[in-house]
Amino acid sequence: MSSDSKLISIPSKSMIPERDIDKTPILECVNLGINFGGLKAVDNFDLSIGRTEIAGLIGPNGAGKTTVFNLLTKVYQPTTGTILLDGKDTHSMNTMQVNRAGIARTFQNIRLFNALSVEDNVKTAMNNQMKYNMWSGIFRLPRYWKEERIAHERALELLSIFNMEGMANMKAGSLPYGAQRRLEIVRALATNPSLLLLDEPAAGMNPSETAELMENIRKIRDTFQIAILLIEHDMNLVMNICEGICVLNFGRIIAKGTPEDVQKNPAVIEAYLGKKKEA
Repeated sequence: MSSDSKLISIPSKSMIPERDIDKTPILECVNLGINFGGLKAVDNFDLSIGRTEIAGLIGPNGAGKTTVFNLLTKVYQPTTGTILLDGKDTHSMNTMQVNRAGIARTFQNIRLFNALSVEDNVKTAMNNQMKYNMWSGIFRLPRYWKEERIAHERALELLSIFNMEGMANMKAGSLPYGAQRRLEIVRALATNPSLLLLDEPAAGMNPSETAELMENIRKIRDTFQIAILLIEHDMNLVMNICEGICVLNFGRIIAKGTPEDVQKNPAVIEAYLGKKKEA
């Protein structure tokens, strides 16, 4: 699937890739906001993401990007606005319910079970999909072993995306940094999301690891036919992989559009580089 799909305007005044125009956006945020005391951390945030779009959320440090992820995953409940996931209002959902409904995420700071094996880290994300009851688990009945075999095969299949199936029995905490980052993405995929949120996935990676990550993000989108929204400071990655980009500054959107649109936007240039002094 090409990542250079043209963006098309939709009724919510957002844009999604042309190939997704005949389907409901997987995510629609309308007038989303949150206050901490008297401070508006995010204000009037509007965004739509197509069902197979790779989108970027960028902005200077402290702009509110991770706060948006926390709103989408219900770590925080919005003060204002609406979040529609696959057309359904998530207002009454908690974090676990939103995950079951289709949003999975990774974090800036890696959150693995370091003492567990790589495979077991992936399998922990499959608990909601296991179809055996407590007694089957306690007494190791045939149903338990069948589900365990399915989970084992699924975990290895997901690890193979990053060529990590050979690491399945290693302790997660013993993996190199880049492999831990990849494992966290695999674990998120194990929940069968329709929208994957990646919070600075290239943080701490060297250029060759970042280039490999870029290809793997495309591979994930194409293989699973899902949408991906990423926060990232590596502008080379963002501009080369994202179809639509949303730019935040002080909790408000200052620009939206294609990478080309965003790169030329004076407000974006000012937010990153500061205002030019008068001669």
